[in-house]
Amino acid sequence: MSGLDIERMPLGTLIELGPMAIIELTGLGTPCVLIDRFQAGLKRQVLSSAETGPPFKCGVLGMVGVGGAVAAGDSARVWLPPPSFGALPTL
Repeated sequence: MSGLDIERMPLGTLIELGPMAIIELTGLGTPCVLIDRFQAGLKRQVLSSAETGPPFKCGVLGMVGVGGAVAAGDSARVWLPPPSFGALPTL
């Protein structure tokens, strides 16, 4: 999904991956203190210092709506929800 700024997409965005898999974005990934077990100071590195945009630089959470095979190089299509949907919540 190169080129897609998924952290800034609204709640409820649908992403079709490959020929049939569909993922619905449900929230921002929130790093906890356990991430520092992998490397000291890692949590501090994924926190965003930007005034606008998502508070973390660690991806999003999604729910599989339709399963299917996905491979490197497959296309991705995005369907945005109605404007009434808000930003992705921090989970």
